[in-house]
Amino acid sequence: MAERQNGEEEVAEIHLKKKLHFVFIHGISGGSWCWYKIKCLLYNSGYTVTCIDLKSAGIDLSDPNKILSFDDYNKPLIDFLASLPDHEKVVLVGHSAGGLSVTDATSKFPKKISLAVYVAATMLKNGFLTEQDIKDGVPDLSEFGNVYDMEFGLGPDQPPTSAILKKELQRKLVYHMSPLEDFMLAAMLLRPGPIYAIQSARFKDGNEGVDKVPRVYIKTMYDKVIKPEQQDKMIAKWAPYDVYVLESDHSPNFSNPFVLCGLLVRAAISFS
Repeated sequence: MAERQNGEEEVAEIHLKKKLHFVFIHGISGGSWCWYKIKCLLYNSGYTVTCIDLKSAGIDLSDPNKILSFDDYNKPLIDFLASLPDHEKVVLVGHSAGGLSVTDATSKFPKKISLAVYVAATMLKNGFLTEQDIKDGVPDLSEFGNVYDMEFGLGPDQPPTSAILKKELQRKLVYHMSPLEDFMLAAMLLRPGPIYAIQSARFKDGNEGVDKVPRVYIKTMYDKVIKPEQQDKMIAKWAPYDVYVLESDHSPNFSNPFVLCGLLVRAAISFS
């Protein structure tokens, strides 16, 4: 009897792992490569994992200076979700500015997302709709001086179209708790991000789709980019179902992957 029960539990566990499909979205300047550690851990545990390159990120060769709308930038994620069978649901995970992509997707495909996870991410229901949204969701790095290398694809008298954190500040601000080899990898692969498009992210007020999808937030305690107090303000303004706290820098996918992976699985199972 005990052997039969154990067998049934094993079958149920295998079925759950096959059922859970994690989809990961990177932040500005990143790419699907950011998630290699998490993908390996989840894949080895039997879960389905998809990591997406948004427009001009990773191996997508689009020019970030020619991406001028958030819809264009986020199109790879939207196209992926549109291609899923109607009965399939995913756990959608966004890091940093990838939180905007998650919110956009949940508003458009609430029936295809079982859980939205924001990892040190911009979590704003309506995007950058107000000055307060900008204050809460945009990294304030002014204390470090001029931190970005920018390009002005629309002309020198217009807002910048792309930006990347200066090389000499990347370790100090983003990867200060991450292993050196991961920082070196990032330094080789980071690309200018389409900041003009990202800052244009605004979502329809009153769109009920985003509130149909349960959300959890994973807070990073030693984050120098989206500081803990900024994360707290976004959490208070649009309260998620649960908040997890992680001892890491802005890149827990590198600095604390085992704990992050455990939190993702725990959260996903609770909503499966």
